[in-house]
Amino acid sequence: MKPLKYLLPVMALVLGSCQDDNPRGSESQFTTWQHYLGDPERTHFSNLDEIDTLNVKNLKLAWTYSSGGLQEGRTSQIQTNPLIVDGMLLGVNAAVELFAVDAATGREVWKFLPNVKDNSGLGLSRGLSYWPSDGEHPSRIFFSSGSKLYAVNPDDGKAISSFGIGGSIDLREGLGRDPMRLSVVSNTPGAIYNNLLIQGTRVGEGPGSSPGHIRAYNVVTGEIAWTFHTIPQPSEYGYDTWPKEAYKTVGGANSWAGMAIDLERGIVYIPTGSAAFDWYGGDRIGSNLFANSLLALDAETGERLWHFQMVHHDLWDRDLPAPPNLLEVQRDGKTIPAVAQITKSGHVFVFNRLTGEPLFPIEEKAYPPSTLMGDEAFATQPLPTKPKPFARQILRETDLYDPNRKAFVDDLVDKKIQENGPTVLEKFRTVTSLGQFIPIDTTGVMLYPGADGGAEWGGAALDPRDGVLYVNSNEMAWIVKMKAISNDGENGGSLGESLAQIHCARCHGGNLQGLGAIPELQNVKMRMDSDSVASVIKNGKGAMPGMPNLDDNEIAALSAYLTGLEKAKDHRVEKTDLDVPYAVAGFGRFKDNRGFPVVKPPWGTLNALDLNTGEYLWQVPLGHEEKLNDPNIPVSGTENYGGPVITTGGVLFIAATKDEKIRAFNMKSGEQLWEDQLPSGGYATPATYQADGKQYLVIACGGGKMGTPSGDEYRAYFLDD
Repeated sequence: MKPLKYLLPVMALVLGSCQDDNPRGSESQFTTWQHYLGDPERTHFSNLDEIDTLNVKNLKLAWTYSSGGLQEGRTSQIQTNPLIVDGMLLGVNAAVELFAVDAATGREVWKFLPNVKDNSGLGLSRGLSYWPSDGEHPSRIFFSSGSKLYAVNPDDGKAISSFGIGGSIDLREGLGRDPMRLSVVSNTPGAIYNNLLIQGTRVGEGPGSSPGHIRAYNVVTGEIAWTFHTIPQPSEYGYDTWPKEAYKTVGGANSWAGMAIDLERGIVYIPTGSAAFDWYGGDRIGSNLFANSLLALDAETGERLWHFQMVHHDLWDRDLPAPPNLLEVQRDGKTIPAVAQITKSGHVFVFNRLTGEPLFPIEEKAYPPSTLMGDEAFATQPLPTKPKPFARQILRETDLYDPNRKAFVDDLVDKKIQENGPTVLEKFRTVTSLGQFIPIDTTGVMLYPGADGGAEWGGAALDPRDGVLYVNSNEMAWIVKMKAISNDGENGGSLGESLAQIHCARCHGGNLQGLGAIPELQNVKMRMDSDSVASVIKNGKGAMPGMPNLDDNEIAALSAYLTGLEKAKDHRVEKTDLDVPYAVAGFGRFKDNRGFPVVKPPWGTLNALDLNTGEYLWQVPLGHEEKLNDPNIPVSGTENYGGPVITTGGVLFIAATKDEKIRAFNMKSGEQLWEDQLPSGGYATPATYQADGKQYLVIACGGGKMGTPSGDEYRAYFLDD
């Protein structure tokens, strides 16, 4: 029986009553930016209108702030959507250090340096959580660096010592396993409900990864108030969707993307990611609740109210990539509270947020079985019949942009291979390209859209006035291929080689050649000795999480292999306890030898979708590859990371693109109204706010993605009188 507070709104819907015109609170909620992505509903919306469609072309640079944290020889990023609290802008730099600057001038007020040794495994920070004072306890900013979550006083930038132990808690604690064998960080802020901080985490995606249980912490003490097991334990709902002992060993099913909360009703909406490990699921046969699910939980108790699983037994790394958006939709003269979830595959799922009822039809479609030994792909997968996807779903020969150019896949790094290898068309014909949910195999499967979407962590913007969703999308094809791992020595594999294929290849590429901003490991011995490599493997470094789940012998073998000390002839493996029959052999973007995507442009888009009707209002290319030099393609679109911000002034702001620009678009038509060149790529979601009576737009220019240089600048714009 659901509590009365949930049944009353449902009864109101049945009777046809409408919600208040402004159900989310006062106007100040729309003009401040005290929440990640603007508000608890994650709408990215601001009620500010000083900057509008007519004057946005007059935007000028107001101030810049060099936040620091850059390290020579290391690629870093800043993906932070900052907060503005009491006239201060709060953000995070490239070294994952917290700072405050005057929101009107960019003058530094204070900086908080987390107590993390050796700068190891810090992760990234996409934003912060703010809890205002209750009169008895001081306000606090919640900020994550490494495995620690800190409570910092925004007035002076000092840790609040009464929270946790000396001002922080360890996110590895309270997961039911040995904390010292876990790797847990938090890239994305949680949600605040009364005196609770509801927090998700980022965990590993390989064998032995940490579980992704959702926890709510007391904002004053740091004590755990409740835990929701995303990998259910005996007697819990969903336990029978896993092997019986899976809850003891399987990891993932975590919420790394953030969450939205209905403060009025006390419901938190939490998207989850894949179960570990990616691409193969022989040790987790079943549908795997609550991986790849949208959860609706009682924010006060953690009780499950409803859920929907978007991918059963995920074999495609189809994490839910962004917080959901809360909105109201109009149906048959009634106003229905809704929640919309975007996906990497380019779909939008829309539900009644009180009952979980889909607001557009969803079909369970049949898909082929896995050909990998020991795995069982789920027989069906759910896909909405409306709205139509905002990204293309299948790559055919007729969709290839320049099929006669030489093919380049991220796991082909030898220049001779590129020059003498197959054309785009020839490479295409060697892999399976049949759309969504084709199980990965040992010959190669086209993942389209790729592992980075479709939609990504920047999230979608939602106009609460009319229910229009604005979402940017990638149009990049990836090729994924598996290989069998020998545990019996018959194929001449070594322990270190097998471990590298299992634990390193999914990020660093099938040949450890590096992928984008992720460095290559083929020549790591030229940069680091074996002991240093072993330390990074165990503890992590920068954005790379550690692998404390590996024992000392495994770490030593992996380090020896990577640094060239392990000779295969001396380290044959008669038997190991890896118990992992497959690992990634190839994993990367499918490009031509110019570095361009093989698909016909646009390669990145911006979309406006009316969620009342499920119909698109417009779609335009986002970004441009200046080197393309094709007169038939004036705007190519580019791969993009970071989301949009929308305003009452009718202007949508977004950076995100590979060409390192920030742009303004007309929300009604999709027409571009303004752009500016950034010092480094703005791979973050902007914020807009009011300070000293003027509207500002700010973007973190951290760069570091898609081969672009790293930066440390925050850049603010305004209309200069």
